[in-house]
Amino acid sequence: MGKGGSVSDGVMKKIILSYTYVAIWIFLSFTVIVYNKYILDKKMYNWPFPISLTMIHMSFCATLAILLVRVFKIVDPVSMSREVYLSSVVPIGALYSLSLWLSNSAYIYLSVSFIQMLKALMPVAVYSIGVALKKESYKNDTMFNMLSISMGVAVAAYGEARFDTWGVILQLGAVAFEATRLVMIQILLNSKGISLNPITSLYYVAPCCLVFLSVPWILVEYPILKETSSFHFDFVIFGTNSLCAFALNLAVFLLVGKTSALTMNVAGVVKDWLLIAFSWSVIKDTVTPINLFGYGLAFLGVAYYNHSKLQALKAKEAQKKVAQADEETGRLLEDREGDGTREEK
Repeated sequence: MGKGGSVSDGVMKKIILSYTYVAIWIFLSFTVIVYNKYILDKKMYNWPFPISLTMIHMSFCATLAILLVRVFKIVDPVSMSREVYLSSVVPIGALYSLSLWLSNSAYIYLSVSFIQMLKALMPVAVYSIGVALKKESYKNDTMFNMLSISMGVAVAAYGEARFDTWGVILQLGAVAFEATRLVMIQILLNSKGISLNPITSLYYVAPCCLVFLSVPWILVEYPILKETSSFHFDFVIFGTNSLCAFALNLAVFLLVGKTSALTMNVAGVVKDWLLIAFSWSVIKDTVTPINLFGYGLAFLGVAYYNHSKLQALKAKEAQKKVAQADEETGRLLEDREGDGTREEK
């Protein structure tokens, strides 16, 4: 096969890999969300301790990552200065622990379907934080689109049958911390030139999460768990749940590291629709027509935002190719001029 064919094969391989990463992330995210809801909901497994559950996940992730890096030496650790660790990894660990704590807590108060509707605000948070950190340029049309997404979510909230103010506050806080974390991951993986694979990412981030979560756990949940002497640790439930969480963490870092935060946002929209359908059909959560209308508006806004970002990336790529072509043409002209000068001599 010629050169053109090999390029096509390379592009096709990248596309297939990207879709594979997306599919794996959607499946694992779907599984963890439903599993966490099952454990935390008082009408199901009835174990309403979100900090403890998150700490179990992080302990499991940190232990496996340390074993793979330090004991079995399957993965080599990354050379990282103390300054980079403190300025990048520690903030990511703090943001991740807060995001997981608040999002898991929201499942105690809100339905799975409504939580996914609130998560439609993720592009709004990502764009706003990007503008604040000067990673995104402010545009009136983009901000208008963000307002339309927010309006759609507000309509969905108005039509929610099981609206709980505290649950909404928890979920909105989780969205804000998660959006900030996504931006920080991009900075850590790309801007500072540090190459982290999924295992080394967990190796550095998971212990930070565990340390940060231990403070609210000691103050909030430990006293309650200490009094609940009848509780017995279910290794099957918490073991399989932690394994799913570990796999999801790998998938998140893999998806963002190999594609982009934008790809994760697009995949998140598909996952949210699947979860809303599952919540309504299997868990029997109430989904009202106003819910769906509001989320539909937000969905259109998110789709337009993602389309705009994709067009901008294509335009940037086209400009890069034109610049490379111009540079190559300039070199050819210089070579010809040099050959002509030598012939005259």
